[in-house]
Amino acid sequence: MYEQVSHSLLNRILDELKPEIRKRDLRHFYTRLGANFYAIHSLFHYLYGNRDDFDEQLLRLVEVMARQYLERDKNLKASDIARERDHNWFLNPEWVGMALYSDGFAGDLEGLRENLGYLQDLGVNLVHVMPILKCPQGASDGGYAVSDFRDVDARVGSLDDIRTLAEQMRLRNMLLTLDVVVNHTSDEHAWAQRARQGEQKYQDYYYVFDDRKVPDLFEETMPEVFPETSPGNFTLDEAMNKWVMTVFNHYQWDLNYTNPAVFIEMLDIILFWANQGADILRLDAVAFLWKKIGTTSQNEREAHLILQLFKDCCQVTAPGVLFIAEAIVAPVELTKYFGEDAVIAKECEIAYNATFMALLWDAVATRNARLLNQGIQSLPDKLDRATWLNYVRCHDDIGLGFDDRDIARAGYSPLAHRRFLVDYFTGAYDDSPARGKPFAQNEKTGDARIAGSLASLAGLEAALEQNDETLIRQSIDLILTLHAMIMSFGGIPLLYYGDEIGTLNDRSYLDDPTKASDSRWMHRPRIDWDKAALRSDRGSPEQRIFDGLKRMISVRKSTPAFADFNNRELLETGNPHLFAFLRRNPMLQQDDVLVVANFDAEPQALTPAELSSRRRFEFGGLHDLYSGASPDLATDRLVVPPFGFYWLSDHAGR
Repeated sequence: MYEQVSHSLLNRILDELKPEIRKRDLRHFYTRLGANFYAIHSLFHYLYGNRDDFDEQLLRLVEVMARQYLERDKNLKASDIARERDHNWFLNPEWVGMALYSDGFAGDLEGLRENLGYLQDLGVNLVHVMPILKCPQGASDGGYAVSDFRDVDARVGSLDDIRTLAEQMRLRNMLLTLDVVVNHTSDEHAWAQRARQGEQKYQDYYYVFDDRKVPDLFEETMPEVFPETSPGNFTLDEAMNKWVMTVFNHYQWDLNYTNPAVFIEMLDIILFWANQGADILRLDAVAFLWKKIGTTSQNEREAHLILQLFKDCCQVTAPGVLFIAEAIVAPVELTKYFGEDAVIAKECEIAYNATFMALLWDAVATRNARLLNQGIQSLPDKLDRATWLNYVRCHDDIGLGFDDRDIARAGYSPLAHRRFLVDYFTGAYDDSPARGKPFAQNEKTGDARIAGSLASLAGLEAALEQNDETLIRQSIDLILTLHAMIMSFGGIPLLYYGDEIGTLNDRSYLDDPTKASDSRWMHRPRIDWDKAALRSDRGSPEQRIFDGLKRMISVRKSTPAFADFNNRELLETGNPHLFAFLRRNPMLQQDDVLVVANFDAEPQALTPAELSSRRRFEFGGLHDLYSGASPDLATDRLVVPPFGFYWLSDHAGR
């Protein structure tokens, strides 16, 4: 958008750019900057326009974007241009992701590169390498307490290893996802160390106070994230003799985005990692970016403006790079992290669908889809050019943040139902085969979250202990059905490393004093490659899960209806054990796919008349895309096997 005041300022800024920048080839940069500058100026002015040094800070912002553009590799610039032409590229069904710790997966980044063929064999072509930046030992928060934003932890490799990995992945048409922790730093970061030494510039990078007066005002309305292990939101730093905001842990200092210098520093870091070859950047803890007295200091409007500004600036320098919003918040808040535009994602193109994940686990425990169906109805629509990241397990715990109103509508008491789920997945419930552990228990409220590997939570560990083939088969069927839901729901499915071979809980974390108090380490495994080799042994659990997922991924990639263009219709079945939805081919008025899952241990039947769809189905003409066979029918009733699923199509060409 052209606007005289902002563009007059832009012309002055361009004249003031350093000569070594002005003399370089900036053709595409200038085009994008001109197109985005009104939005950039407006947001930057809204956030920081009351400062005397506003023009100086805006010049620094443009210089950062220009310098990072000049440092961007020509192959990455070519990728930017290709993705600008095909702006819906990430909505296609061809993308299937996996999240992994490089050290847990293959020892280090070099080991990960050497095992890319393993991921390709499975069908994975998007890899989220969990945090790899330098962190203090024993106070790393799993890699999210960063002490150097521009250096890799020597235990997993180097910057050269990252660049080599990115290059190899590009040659294989695989996408690299990396983390940028935008909310806080380690207290051992250089900025924090200089703040401790008394430098006011760096104390202004954080929320630092001489006494408890202001912190106590914040505490009146700010909730505690980890009340048992890290109570309160402020820590007294003895070296400074000042109070510092530390929302997550005492060793993680929250960055102060009311200071434009912080925004510019973090934008520089985001663009730095884009230039190392990342296709997607996961922005950590984005709901916490703006703190305000009298509020929860979560999901504030200014946090969204910060993300919009990050996105507008990144589109100038590296427009082919996508953002993931790591915001585990209520559904009505979550979709706001896509942005306020009716179509285009103005903040983050991708967001974690934590609601769908938690609802799937509820269906596992209850063996019915009542809350799953109710919760999905309450999930707000996403933007047309944004997408979900759907997952069953991840490095983090399973939270039970369902809406109390949805729980009540499903026929449960909210408090009692959450306690049942914790008891079920931790094995305290008599009839449960799950082998999880509670995480972040709050003794005052009774709240808890759940830790554990997918296979152990789904009953495979217990079934193997009993050497019961029926239970083993049921747990494998359930594991595959859960993955079938994330593969077909709409969005990018994200597997978690080890789940593809049925990795069980790893209890060795209890032997490490720095990890023993955090049960999440139980599902952050080191891959046993001897166990992984069993995927070639016919009939082994590893083979049945790996090959099942491999087949599933292949079918997904060749099914246009699984693209994510808001082309899903949730269906009522009249059977509480069944979850069903219709996926429509966005390009054709045919080739729809009917997805049906059974969360019960008994077969469940369905008639065409019981489906609440605008489309009429004749079950006799359908076949299952996953198995290639026709489904079981009984007098025109579709019979869905225990813990099973169907991807049903009537397209004759398959």
